[in-house]
Amino acid sequence: MSLRYEFVNFDVDIYVYENPRITQGLTLQGIGWAFSHSYCYYWAPFAALSHMLDCQLYGISPGGHHLINVLLHGATAVLLFLVLREMTGALWRSAFVASVFAIHPLRVESVAWVTERKDVLSGLFFVLALGTYVSYVRHFGGKGSRGRYLAVAFQFAMGLMAKPSLVTLPFVLLLLDYWPLNRFGQPVSADAPAEPIRGQDSFSVLKGLVIEKIPLFALSAASCAVTILTANRVPVGLRAIAARLGNAIVSYTGYLGQTFYPANLAAFYPFPASGIPPSKVFLSLVLLASFTLGVFALRRSRPYLVVGWLWYLGMLTPVIGLIQVGEQARADRFTYLPQIGLLLLIAWGMGNLCAYPRHRRAVLAAGALMAVAALMACAHLQASRWKNSESLWSHTLACNSGNNIAHNNLQMGRVDEAVADYQKALEINPKLPLARYNLGVALLQNGRVHEVVGHFQAALEIEPDLAKAHYNLGIAFVQLGRVSEALVHYNEALEINPNYAEAEYNLGIALLQIGRLNEAVSHYNKALAINPNYVEVHNNLGTALVQLGRVSDALAHFQRAMEINPLNVEAQNNMVLVLATFPEARVRNGTKAVELAERADHLTGNSNASISATLAAAYAEAGQFPNAITTAKRALQLATDQGNTALADAIRAQIRLYQSGFPYRYNSRLSISTSGTQQ
Repeated sequence: MSLRYEFVNFDVDIYVYENPRITQGLTLQGIGWAFSHSYCYYWAPFAALSHMLDCQLYGISPGGHHLINVLLHGATAVLLFLVLREMTGALWRSAFVASVFAIHPLRVESVAWVTERKDVLSGLFFVLALGTYVSYVRHFGGKGSRGRYLAVAFQFAMGLMAKPSLVTLPFVLLLLDYWPLNRFGQPVSADAPAEPIRGQDSFSVLKGLVIEKIPLFALSAASCAVTILTANRVPVGLRAIAARLGNAIVSYTGYLGQTFYPANLAAFYPFPASGIPPSKVFLSLVLLASFTLGVFALRRSRPYLVVGWLWYLGMLTPVIGLIQVGEQARADRFTYLPQIGLLLLIAWGMGNLCAYPRHRRAVLAAGALMAVAALMACAHLQASRWKNSESLWSHTLACNSGNNIAHNNLQMGRVDEAVADYQKALEINPKLPLARYNLGVALLQNGRVHEVVGHFQAALEIEPDLAKAHYNLGIAFVQLGRVSEALVHYNEALEINPNYAEAEYNLGIALLQIGRLNEAVSHYNKALAINPNYVEVHNNLGTALVQLGRVSDALAHFQRAMEINPLNVEAQNNMVLVLATFPEARVRNGTKAVELAERADHLTGNSNASISATLAAAYAEAGQFPNAITTAKRALQLATDQGNTALADAIRAQIRLYQSGFPYRYNSRLSISTSGTQQ
């Protein structure tokens, strides 16, 4: 079904179709980059490589990318069935768990959203590691057991390189040691297929099993360290620890409820504007504590209860929000592997409850089939909401009228309707600061600059530390020509969030506009300290350095911008202007200028008047005056067709130079282009 879907405007651009490292396909340079850099926010080289392979095979056609997600998820579900049956010997219970895992509506986000390739890829390695671990246990101490253990470690490492949240796998293996592998040696129910270990107390056995897994725990620790060291502009929330703890407790019960009643599933769940009610946190805590006490009380006769419950709680821990990343309160995708624990608990619990007499088994089988059929219908409906951006965010808005992220994404395609949606949300709750903020963003993108200031200021009255509102006020004031006020708000944004690279970048643009070059350079350098791969900053820093006479440094930044994004024509064009027209002969290089200019002209489809004019200047510097004249005339026609009279007049003057056999030279500072403001 999802094979016919489009890419949605929810991070797929930065992960896939607008990421030049990915769209080039599998290359040696790309493979090296994947292992040496963070992929968007985290070190996940296997996720990056899988997207590169998709682009190699399918380009940026959405169908192929969706197909791979579906195939990976299907393979994971089949392997999960085989592994559970091997561990437990229970055919139908294993089939039920794998079936519900495969078709539960909570899976839709992980499968239908191309960005979540890391879920289905890490899930496949996770289940492979479980299966290999079962084989290792069955052959423990025998021939080949060491090789099987190394295979577990290898598969675990592959999974971590797809998604770092897989760090809890060693904990899951300890749970499986307890049940169904029965390596602890305690008396358990007849469901346990293995013979218990005799002659050792449980603590000694546990100690030995933990020591056995030290290499796996070491991999988890290494993954955490690498993730922290290579994290690139991770959108970490600034909420207080009490708010995060309360949200984590409520999210545990929220996911539990959605397992049984998967209604109103949304692409984004915002934090409540007024916070989470303490009564809701308390009731959730009581429920979690009661269930935990219950499963531990039954652990002797029903070991699967404690295993399934701790699997669920433990695997959710890295993504439950104690370390808040992003603005979401929770997300469907976070349940991808944790929910397997709940399904184990349900399948074996109901199976034992209805084992005898025969009519109970028939009722259970019928109930299981009805549950699977109902979940399939719900999943089909939920998947249809990921067809395109409009359907996705329209449904998300229907689930939560105050959902500001939904408004923010919906307005990317239909700004006027998004403005109306924001206004409706504010009628429901005027105290939504992000609704005020996003309404301002929509108006700003719609060119209604005079209207946006009041909305950003209103958002700041409700939430004074909303750095994004200060940032966008700066953008609005620049567009209104009130640069001094813009500088104040950019600095306010940086006071609140010192790692706000975009604010440093736009502050540099504002300073450059009023001629404060040295200060602009300082802020561009600060932006690069936060994000060394910020292409636009490298380009603008090069522009400022040329004007300061630091040409060698400028060329280095233009070169770096091209290395990061080979498709960036601004940096290429600026470098050509320096190499072809700079007054000092030691700087110029006609051959290299022609090479770069031809590539930039090709990338723009020979339809950009400024870049074609730059190519003409490069030809003239290289002594190729016939080519320079022909190209300049083409550039003149483009400028005339586009109504750019100033550029057309400049090109006419350059044509006269080329016809006389002279290259074009700037007599003063180069008028090279800067990258624009980023919202």
